[in-house]
Amino acid sequence: MDRYPRAATAYVLAVGDAVKWARAADRPLPPASLTKLMTAVVLLESRWDPAALVTVSPRAAGAGGARAGLAAREQLTAGSLLAAMLVRSANDACLALAEHHSGSVERFVERMNERAQRLALTGTHFENPCGLDAPGHLSTASDLLRLGRFAAKFPSVAALAATPGLTIETRAGRRIALRTTNALLGRLPGAMGLKSGYTAQAGRCALVHAQRDGIDVWLVLLDAHDRWWTAAALVEDAFHGARRD
Repeated sequence: MDRYPRAATAYVLAVGDAVKWARAADRPLPPASLTKLMTAVVLLESRWDPAALVTVSPRAAGAGGARAGLAAREQLTAGSLLAAMLVRSANDACLALAEHHSGSVERFVERMNERAQRLALTGTHFENPCGLDAPGHLSTASDLLRLGRFAAKFPSVAALAATPGLTIETRAGRRIALRTTNALLGRLPGAMGLKSGYTAQAGRCALVHAQRDGIDVWLVLLDAHDRWWTAAALVEDAFHGARRD
């Protein structure tokens, strides 16, 4: 089952519904920004209005890590912030959406954990909506595979995950260019997303969805030393094997 023992600390690859290869797939590890897929699910399952205006708080504007460069008191639509969160993996946009949705980041995280329980993500617990390193903020490759499959059913998640880049605009007219953090888009034939992530504790992570000739390949890598080359190699191998089968 562990065909690629050096691929990552933990990984799981599935072709269609069948898991083909895995390593430590149920080991809880920091998931980095793969977390944002759950954030998107909670947002989109609520009374989601992409045209709603969101005011960026000082807390959101001060977020570390990947950012869209938002300033406190700027206003953007919720749809623009979702794009920044999923395309650029922007933590400032992520926090602004969480606060707008639930009134506070902490209440939003409670909803994330409630949703994780309902999805039967038994190895998952969230401490923040963005995937920043924190004690107890953990998931597993198996849980993230299930989460990724579920999140990709939302048309806006699927579309943004496959977007190489776009430009959003604040209410005041400031334009912000966003480029994807997914190095496979436009390079790996059939790549459709889904999310990348990195923190000091999590290492390099990726949740990859690719499709060719009606065959779906899903891959989760947690703490992968050479994330994109490894992902490309596993996905290509999976497609070749599926065609032989």
